Amino acid sequence: MTSLRDRLPAFPWDRLEPYKKTAATHPDGIVDLSVGTPVDPVPELIQKALVDAADSPGYPTVWGTPALRDAITGWLERRLGARGVTHRHVLPVVGSKELVAWLPTHLGLGPGDRVAHPRLAYPTYEVGARLAGADHEAYDDPTELDPANLRLLWLNSPSNPTGRVLSRQELTRIVAWAREHGVLVVSDECYLELGWEADPVSVLHPDVNGGSYDGIVAVHSLSKRSNLAGYRAAFVAGDPAVLGPLLEIRKHGGMMTSAPTQAAAVAALGDDEHVRVQRERYAARREALRAALLGHGFRIEHSEASLYLWATRGESCWDTVSHLAALGILVAPGDFYGPAGETFVRVALTATDERIEAAVRRL
Repeated sequence: MTSLRDRLPAFPWDRLEPYKKTAATHPDGIVDLSVGTPVDPVPELIQKALVDAADSPGYPTVWGTPALRDAITGWLERRLGARGVTHRHVLPVVGSKELVAWLPTHLGLGPGDRVAHPRLAYPTYEVGARLAGADHEAYDDPTELDPANLRLLWLNSPSNPTGRVLSRQELTRIVAWAREHGVLVVSDECYLELGWEADPVSVLHPDVNGGSYDGIVAVHSLSKRSNLAGYRAAFVAGDPAVLGPLLEIRKHGGMMTSAPTQAAAVAALGDDEHVRVQRERYAARREALRAALLGHGFRIEHSEASLYLWATRGESCWDTVSHLAALGILVAPGDFYGPAGETFVRVALTATDERIEAAVRRL
């Protein structure tokens, strides 16, 4: 019998350790641009909400407080243009990664079922299929897939790692195709508020879904837009026929967001100003890094949104990783996200202004 561990690929980040050691020997220290971990402070209003809710001796609810569900539905309407969303259309989760990893299992997928994801993609889409024992495959255009036994179609716009944004027209076409073939669409939109040269659109927008949430679910996170990666605060929204059973399964599994985190999420979703301030920080870092990479001989593709620059020198991604490590800069090799990324590296904007300035000087 195959063990759960045997189903999983090797953890890719372990392969970066030798390059991290090399970069760390730089006289001015390492500039780690390999991961998308926020480094800026948690906004004070969110910290205050967390502290005010610290005396929470009882168990939290899996579905979240009414205040949290109100905050989520209000944000979906205000920021994404969703219409007619109710508490039945939303479900808090313990960070978006656990949702991505366990969704195929919670949907009851298994051997013979198929999960599809973009050819260049966050590795956890594949991991989730493997955990469920389902088949997985990569696509360039999902509407060219064979729909037979295709149970789950992952979209990711803005993309991690490329920053590519699917247009309103593309999303509309994909949602229509999936509905025609009875395929559940789950759209990972965790970077949606971080568009630079494009205006990302959600599958929850009525122009995309025709005013119906049937067969679609969107995944959102507060990690990037509010610097809350350490809080594990995220949610899904969409088809109640999908979310209702998920809620029951998560109740049995005790998959609940802590009460103080729920209170913090209410504060975060109710305030747009801190998001604007954080966007300005990232925009400045992006402009500086982009210019430095181009001046160093890189070509940058896509990258019109998200927290990364998708860059290449036309060589093996590991040669590029080695080259930059010698300058004290650590980046992620593109093949972490699929073979199609073998000549690219992903350069994160998530470093302090001082470290970004150091990288720019070295480049």
